[in-house]
Amino acid sequence: MASAIKIWSFPGGVHPPERKTLANQTATATTELPEKVYVPVKQHIGAEGQLLVQPGDTVLRGQALTQPGMSGGLPVHAPSSGTVINIAEHTSNHPSGIPTLTITIKLDGKHESIEFTAVENPLEQSPQELIKYIREAGIAGLGGAAYPTAQKLSQTQNTELLIINGVECEPYIVSDDRLMREHAEEIVSGITILQSALQAQQTIVAIEDNKPEAIQAMRQAIESASIEAAVAVVPTKYPSGGEKQLIQLLTGKEVPSNGYPSDMGILMQNVGTAYAIHEAIYLGKPLMERIVTLTGEALQKPGTVWALLGTPVSHLLDSASLQASSKQKVIIGGPMMGYTISDLEVPVVKSTNCILCPTESELPATGHEMACIRCGQCEQVCPASLLPQQLYWYAKASDHDALKQHHLKDCIECGACAYVCPSEIPLVHYYRKAKAEIREELIEQQKADIARQRFEARQARLEREKQARLEKHKKAAEARQAALAARAAAAEADPTEQSTADTAANNGEKQSKVAAAIARAKAKNAAQAESATAEDDKKARVAEAVARAKAKKAAQAESATAEDDKKARVAEAVARAKAKKAAQAESATPEDDKAKQSSQQSDNAEAEKKRRVAAAVARAKAKKAEQQKQQNSVTTSERGDSESS
Repeated sequence: MASAIKIWSFPGGVHPPERKTLANQTATATTELPEKVYVPVKQHIGAEGQLLVQPGDTVLRGQALTQPGMSGGLPVHAPSSGTVINIAEHTSNHPSGIPTLTITIKLDGKHESIEFTAVENPLEQSPQELIKYIREAGIAGLGGAAYPTAQKLSQTQNTELLIINGVECEPYIVSDDRLMREHAEEIVSGITILQSALQAQQTIVAIEDNKPEAIQAMRQAIESASIEAAVAVVPTKYPSGGEKQLIQLLTGKEVPSNGYPSDMGILMQNVGTAYAIHEAIYLGKPLMERIVTLTGEALQKPGTVWALLGTPVSHLLDSASLQASSKQKVIIGGPMMGYTISDLEVPVVKSTNCILCPTESELPATGHEMACIRCGQCEQVCPASLLPQQLYWYAKASDHDALKQHHLKDCIECGACAYVCPSEIPLVHYYRKAKAEIREELIEQQKADIARQRFEARQARLEREKQARLEKHKKAAEARQAALAARAAAAEADPTEQSTADTAANNGEKQSKVAAAIARAKAKNAAQAESATAEDDKKARVAEAVARAKAKKAAQAESATAEDDKKARVAEAVARAKAKKAAQAESATPEDDKAKQSSQQSDNAEAEKKRRVAAAVARAKAKKAEQQKQQNSVTTSERGDSESS
């Protein structure tokens, strides 16, 4: 069957050193469980799911941690058993390194699982049911794009060709190679599910010719399963594994600039995705782990490993015995399309297929960017037939309109142009930055369009309401005109009746005016009465304040009188004491008796005089206070009479 498949070509492409033998010589290993895993809530293209757990929850392997929200998306599952210790921002496995919401699970080492339930008679299920199971398993494209598989399947109609991509063209990466060698039967089982869900007319498994063991294993598995599929061997050239480039290799057709493969009746899935579909349908297991290539001369034990999603990169590098240098680079992906990370605690996600740790001599650092010499080599190797040099100039100038006209969005960021550039210009960096700016500009434009639409809708509503009011007034005016015309017609027909009607109308108008005048008069009287009442209240408050002041003054006077009485009584007591002392002194000295008696009498007389004066003053003050109190009482009584009147 393979000989019947014609292999075409695509423009451009390069042949970098493959360096695949570093990691493809040993079987895929299983690493020890890490102490913690960091499971990002979003590991796919599209919206993130809604959380189903919170810190402190105990989870089992395979348990759903999120569920798709209203806008779709995919769930993520616990890769092992343990306890959720944190749900917060964590460094993302992305070129930007922007923190993303992540569920941190401390593993208990037991690796206990939920009960997995396989789908009964899967090939008898409807395509919709199969797609539902694939979505619930959280499967995304494992070739690197991480596009939700269920969404891709549901959007493809009338599939003529199903392509299973096992090309894996980027240097160093051997994850798909080892998977096809070791699990060809499971991959073919997943292919049968895809065929049933899509009702595809033809299926091709594409493998690059530098993987002879994988080619042989897949051919044997297809023959054993007796399925309608063929293995196509494509020449080794980078980037033959790109979606559009592989379609052109297998069909000779080019995907339009603004189109998708589904528009041509073609759907492509990675071999790793087919394996994950087999696990989900036939074993009931969601996507919890994947094969990752650990390679580079800085690793003492390069190879491939089954890595739990969420495993820190540092844990995998420790298992591969990283011999780090002072300028050690750690690259996620291959040397052509990969990106360098600075934090080794970033987790493995669904799109992580390789961790590359080259030595400085193996992969020298990029030199200083020099000026473009317009050699044109970038244009010759571009697999999308673009003009990389022009895109570079427009990207530096932020000329987004020119970038759109030169089809920047068709750039697959393969890095072939930067690979051959003698000036060592990081062309892909400029393209990615420009794409991000265009996306931001598009988002802002969409926001502005939505705001404009809302404004226009509001203006239209206000205009409708205005027209409705005008129409209502117009109808009322027409009704009045019709009434006047009818009355005029009645007057011409019967003048007496019209005169009576006019008289009645005049009487009614007169009565209305009289009633209005009476109402105004009553309102005026009420206002005057209210004003008079307010004035009386004011006078009453003033009089009450005056009375309180007089009462306070009388109380002070009474207090002063009491004080004077007290002083008089004290003076009288002093006088009595002095008199007693004088009487005692009479018997002491007979000789001076007469003189002392005379002096004592004089003192007594003086004291008695003072006492009488003080008593008289006190009585006068008391009398005055009593008169003041009576006067206050009379004033209060008069005010009360005034208020009652």
